[in-house]
Amino acid sequence: MKRIFLFIVLFGIVSCKQNITESDVSNLNGYWEIEEVILPDGDKKEYKVNETIDYFKIENNKGFRKKVMPQLNGTYLTNDIKEDVFVEIKDGNANIQYKTNYASWKEEILELTNEKLVIKNQQELEYHYRRPAKFSVK
Repeated sequence: MKRIFLFIVLFGIVSCKQNITESDVSNLNGYWEIEEVILPDGDKKEYKVNETIDYFKIENNKGFRKKVMPQLNGTYLTNDIKEDVFVEIKDGNANIQYKTNYASWKEEILELTNEKLVIKNQQELEYHYRRPAKFSVK
């Protein structure tokens, strides 16, 4: 009986991960802000306000990610610093591979829809992103 329960729990955990396809990758394009980070021990860190937002531009699984700063007039302040990105999909698993002049690393995409992005890095930190709410003060 315990084995059946353990199997059901493990199956539930494994089946919660989204099967990412090539057509899902286009959902990565645009602006994303961190909503929360789940630490390896299960603790959560919530982000109520973000000073920077990630901007992805991907075509044919290649592109870049930039950090941008939202401004009060609804625009974004940016600079020329960007990370080259390659999205690799294999057997339903998707990884984002990043490269700069100084480092390279990868993150696993756990969930990707038009409104939600969840990635896990090599330190087992799970980042939950949402689309930022549009605002302006005029």
